[in-house]
Amino acid sequence: MSNIPTPHIEAKLGEIAETVIMAGDPLRVKFMAENFLENPVLFNTVRNCFGYTGTYKGKRVSLMGHGMGMPSIGIYSYELFNFYDVKTIIRVGSAGSYSRELGLGDLIIAQGACTDSNYAAQFELPGHMAPIADFDLLRAAANECERLGLNYRVGNVLSSDAFYTENPHTDKWINMGVYAVEMEAAALYLNALRAGKRALTICTISDHILTGENTTSEQRRTGFTNMMKVALSLV
Repeated sequence: MSNIPTPHIEAKLGEIAETVIMAGDPLRVKFMAENFLENPVLFNTVRNCFGYTGTYKGKRVSLMGHGMGMPSIGIYSYELFNFYDVKTIIRVGSAGSYSRELGLGDLIIAQGACTDSNYAAQFELPGHMAPIADFDLLRAAANECERLGLNYRVGNVLSSDAFYTENPHTDKWINMGVYAVEMEAAALYLNALRAGKRALTICTISDHILTGENTTSEQRRTGFTNMMKVALSLV
């Protein structure tokens, strides 16, 4: 019995490219498809997590929403890696800055993903796993940021299970050199490592935890084009 279509992705075999760029907000995916892809074809509308396949500068690529949090991206990335034979997933997301070096609109390329999640417990490892990005993707993304003259940093992010939390312990993560907080990279990296595939998370700073600055939902959906360009350059 075929694993596809799945309860979450209605695409048929062959409708999804080997490289998928994912975003939490499906409307960001729709914006990217309409503004960057040539001849985008909609392959998924289940739960409104839109998915499109088209070409970018002659190269085939898919875009898809993944929802919010590690359980959600865990489902979508698992199915893409293991059922649709996707080789590479690049997440383009938003993050809250812990660093004075990263202001609104700047980029963080997640080399590693610390987490307060129990997601890795399923693998029954005899210790603590350090989920990391694919180095070739990371290096290429950093080079593209340099070429475009963007302000960016490469390093650790915190993948948090909670957006609103009683005890964020922000100072403790800052003391360990963590640049920003988001909610998905650790699960994506763990799924990629387990499947023997490639993954990278590139986030735009949408909020600054230290200063209280933030962006609107519309800015997050349509204004974070620098990270989109960097991600598409990796296809």
